[in-house]
Amino acid sequence: MTKAQSILTKREKEIFDLLVHNLTTGEIAEELNISEKTVRNHISNVILKLNVRGRSQAIIELLKLGVIEL
Repeated sequence: MTKAQSILTKREKEIFDLLVHNLTTGEIAEELNISEKTVRNHISNVILKLNVRGRSQAIIELLKLGVIEL
């Protein structure tokens, strides 16, 4: 596992893999059988880790790093 891949936990990666495919927070929660609040917490954690301003910037950064794909 490369440093870029280890930035995210397995769950965070699952969430961003779904986000990049245009799923809503509610749809992600349903898909992963977790609460919407938990999904939002994971997204917030990734935003903090990457030091970006929002979901869109986090997705762009993760794409650049090769952690997620379109």
